[in-house]
Amino acid sequence: MRPLRATYRLHFREGVDFAKAAGLAPYLAGLGISHLYASPILRAVPGSTHGYDTASYDQIERNLGGADGFRAMVAALHAEKIGVILDFVPNHMGASPSNPWWRDVLEWGAQSPYSHYFDIDWSAPKLLIPVLGEPYGAALDRGAFGLYFDSNDGGISLTTGGLKLPISPPAYATILAKADDVFADLTNRFAVATPETSAELKTELAQRAREPGQKQALASAIAYVAGDRDAIHALHEAQAWRLAYWRAARETLTYRRFFEVADLVGVRMEQPSVFEDAHRLMVQLIEDDAIDGLRLDHVDGLADPLSYVRRLRDATPGKNIFLLVEKILGSAEELRADWPIEGTTGYEFIRSLGGLLTDSAGEVALTAAYHDFIGETLDYAAQLSATKRHIFVRNLAGELDVLTGLASGLAQADLSTRDFGRDTLRRAIIEMATSLPVYRTYVDVEGPRAEDEALIAEAETKAKSTREVEDDAAIDFIARIWRLQLDDPAQRAVALTFATRFQQTTGPLMAKAVEDTLFFRYNRLIALNEVGGSPDAFGCSIQRFHDDMQARREHQPLGLLATSTHDTKRGEDARARLYAFSEDPGSWAQCVTRWHEMNAVLRTNIDDTPVPGPNEEWMFYQALAGAWPFQIDITDAPVLTALADRMAAFMQKATREAKLRTSWTAPDESYEQAVEDFVRGVLDAGKSRAFLEDFASAQAKLQVSGALNSLTQTLLKLTAPGVPDMYQGAEFWELSLVDPDNRRPVDFNARKYALDSEVVDAGSLLGDWKGGAIKLAIVKAALAARRANPALFTGGVYTPLAVHGAQGERVVAFLREDGADAAIVIAPVRARALLADSAVPLIPPDAWDDTTVSVPPGLKDLTWLNVLTAEACRVEADRIRVADALVRLPVALLVAD
Repeated sequence: MRPLRATYRLHFREGVDFAKAAGLAPYLAGLGISHLYASPILRAVPGSTHGYDTASYDQIERNLGGADGFRAMVAALHAEKIGVILDFVPNHMGASPSNPWWRDVLEWGAQSPYSHYFDIDWSAPKLLIPVLGEPYGAALDRGAFGLYFDSNDGGISLTTGGLKLPISPPAYATILAKADDVFADLTNRFAVATPETSAELKTELAQRAREPGQKQALASAIAYVAGDRDAIHALHEAQAWRLAYWRAARETLTYRRFFEVADLVGVRMEQPSVFEDAHRLMVQLIEDDAIDGLRLDHVDGLADPLSYVRRLRDATPGKNIFLLVEKILGSAEELRADWPIEGTTGYEFIRSLGGLLTDSAGEVALTAAYHDFIGETLDYAAQLSATKRHIFVRNLAGELDVLTGLASGLAQADLSTRDFGRDTLRRAIIEMATSLPVYRTYVDVEGPRAEDEALIAEAETKAKSTREVEDDAAIDFIARIWRLQLDDPAQRAVALTFATRFQQTTGPLMAKAVEDTLFFRYNRLIALNEVGGSPDAFGCSIQRFHDDMQARREHQPLGLLATSTHDTKRGEDARARLYAFSEDPGSWAQCVTRWHEMNAVLRTNIDDTPVPGPNEEWMFYQALAGAWPFQIDITDAPVLTALADRMAAFMQKATREAKLRTSWTAPDESYEQAVEDFVRGVLDAGKSRAFLEDFASAQAKLQVSGALNSLTQTLLKLTAPGVPDMYQGAEFWELSLVDPDNRRPVDFNARKYALDSEVVDAGSLLGDWKGGAIKLAIVKAALAARRANPALFTGGVYTPLAVHGAQGERVVAFLREDGADAAIVIAPVRARALLADSAVPLIPPDAWDDTTVSVPPGLKDLTWLNVLTAEACRVEADRIRVADALVRLPVALLVAD
């Protein structure tokens, strides 16, 4: 197994396939990457742009190059000593007929051998398929349904809106009976078809349909049934599934889905046979040494994550593979110590960086300016609770109904609880979920662990304090179920089902309420509105950052250190730029007020309300500031149009996610058009030249301070405990907006050119810093240091270093040690004021005054080399002068020579 030093996240599809990835192998090796961190490669639903809608666990996507292309890519990477970590999706699959397991379930319902592979409520009358754009009756009357015969395999499907849903083979008899006895024998045999005999029958039907006479008879029978309203309805009603209006998914869906996505169905990985069938190919790739590990998507969606990762370990004996989980940790939550994994994908590291780079001294002023501009005071905690309640009741109503039914059944079984009404229990469930401070707990058949017990108790106390449920006993009862504290074994089994489904629901509830709603409503400082973050936590002490890093070394020394992912709300350098607002909130507030007045003519009044509203406009200017290119000519119309396209798409997504004036499920076209008109007007030099000049002027200073933050952020990621994860293209400036903007094509040729250029050191690139090559040079130099001594930076001791002097609060410094090997990191934080009018992201040496970093006595006599500038750094009287260490580059990585 190749040592895990640094990963490079690459997204396949949309122009990137295995051949292109293979061609990048020399570049990645030169950059210092140890592992390609690949997005899902398995066959997905046709047209997928991301691969998370798996259609087959047994096949590698043909459009990417198939199995042969994948093996060739692996060989090319291995030739450069680069391993592969694959993104694997165990929680859900695409609910599409292109998925053979799901297709079989559609054909046979509960009789299908795959019926237990998916999390389906088979006690429901039908498997609901919510794909219609209108109610079923209206679609039926409109003649929206048809029939399709596949001449290759003999299958018959009901069609609607381009979708082909296989019908049950016994129902073929109804159609064949209309063929004037041409298929009399097959009609009788299809009527009693079983999952075991149907394939042979369909093959025979396909063969007979090649004879012209029988082909015509079959076509006529299909046309007759399809054209008769009552006949096609009767055929529909004979299926194990029922087509429904897409809005029905919110409350009547009969299978577990991924979040709110009805075309992603939950998979029951807790079943051994399902696990074995789903992982056969992955296990083979591991045994063949084709891959070194897996990144497990949405692990919190699984019924029992701990058992799952243990089973995965057991499935690959003798192979010490890397296992990383996509898991959002709460601010006070640590990764469970008993999980046999390397760590998470690193969202908590983004939160730590955000706290370090945000100046808490600016919180009061920025909050006041925000509330003054929007004309109201927003309480984040109150908004969080209200939004979680709203999402649970509306968007996840079906999940809530299932949980309420389980709790009600348990209540009725006990004389002491049978008087709890269904509505009381429903409200108690809502409050317990709303009060949970993390994404989920992990109660299993053994009951709650100590961490779970503490979280349940906290949620129970808070739920009672809200007074949303009048009877505290109802809350206590839900807590008892959650803890599995029921004496009767049968009731305890039901309680485990409740706890499992509840835990699988609280994660989506948190994600939809916070990441996909509140993050677009509470816009004080949107750099903090990041996955795993808490917008109400405005900055932290340098010591808190050190504490976080020491905890990372203890709990997940091989966990990923992320700064950008495919799910982050904005690119890492856009976020770093926006942190700088916290250091000078007054100037930002003045700018927004001025721009608001300048762009007044571009706003539209709808029902006497300005569009965009002040909250949306405050967010827009921040998002635009983050995405504003380093080098842009405001007279270049095509460039501005391209930026306007991106910003318009962002604002549409942001306003829909906020769910205040428009939403994905109920878009307000007039509102959205008004917002788009505003965005395009603002970015039209013919209409807004004065604004663009003013905005560009304000950006000049912001870009410098933002780049300073970016370089600090970059170096900290490359040297903190853990494994740095580079997002595709982010070795240059990454100023993307939210997905799908962050999956735009990457100009790898420019990055290859920069990597191959004869650059003496990163400091020599400071004069042309806007191009981004300076960031790549720092990445290359730091990863070379990691490659020379990987143990130093992954598991090496992390020791905070004291900083003294006038600017001591503007420097973060720490020591990494592993035996005789040592490295010191020095970087500025919250240092915008020290830049003054500098045109480059380098603090003038005089500004550091007498600031020094203490070096432990045992290391003072060592020779230290700044690997970023190839210069020696002196230690004088156990101190390093910051002005000396940061004289040519704003950050320093000193390695003991």
